[in-house]
Amino acid sequence: MLNPTVTSLTAPDSTAPKKRYQAEACVAKHTGDRTEQQDRAAVFAHPNRKGTLMAVLADGMGGHSGGAMAAEQVILKARQNFEAFAPASESAPDLLRSIIDEAHIVIKLTRFTSEQDPHSTAVVFMMQPDRADWAHCGDSRFYHFRSGSLVTRSVDHSLVEELVRKGRLDAEGALRHPNRNVLLSCLGSEREPRVDVGHASPLVGGDAFLLCSDGLWAYIGEEEAGRILADNSPREAASILIELARQRARGGGDNISLAVVKLVEVPSRPKSDFPALGA
Repeated sequence: MLNPTVTSLTAPDSTAPKKRYQAEACVAKHTGDRTEQQDRAAVFAHPNRKGTLMAVLADGMGGHSGGAMAAEQVILKARQNFEAFAPASESAPDLLRSIIDEAHIVIKLTRFTSEQDPHSTAVVFMMQPDRADWAHCGDSRFYHFRSGSLVTRSVDHSLVEELVRKGRLDAEGALRHPNRNVLLSCLGSEREPRVDVGHASPLVGGDAFLLCSDGLWAYIGEEEAGRILADNSPREAASILIELARQRARGGGDNISLAVVKLVEVPSRPKSDFPALGA
């Protein structure tokens, strides 16, 4: 399922004429070889602040549809808090942290009102005309590419990522490790979620942002993803990425979800030498 959206932004610059950008975005999901889709992803524009949008992705975990319920709570809380966002009273990093922290509380309370054991990862991204901010918890990832080259990637809150960090495992070994799905932090657990945040400023044409679950990144390398995002529209890139992941999973693939936001500079229209009709 592919859901594209487009919004326009103007990047302020005190030393040069303002540059106009168009943010093209797409959300895509695939059930993979699972019986149920427990991932959720969404992109939405702020109802009152022009040029401000949010992308959010959650990979739910838990039997009897508990994972789907947990992931859905992340999306709902993201939309609710984002629509109430007012920069004069709240910073972007604080907003993103509040989304993850409050979704964690809601998911945790669900455990006491149902027979389910819901948990979820979360990646939340917000773009404003002059900057982008993101936060994550778990092993769903955030990537920032600029003209196809990796600028930054989130660090998974997982056992294998910790082993890689300590030099006891390499990246290839992490993909094959029997405990590769063990998380050190997630939403809905007894412990408070670990929330890592980051930002990029200023933004430039060619910036591309990818949020994705492990059903995608387990099969797509960073360089390959960067090239695909640079050479294609978000919708085309999403289709290519999912197709590659499905081929490489060979019948054993997890749920796939992703959100792509790409910033494209819009050429300024030259001023006409002729007066407007009726002037």
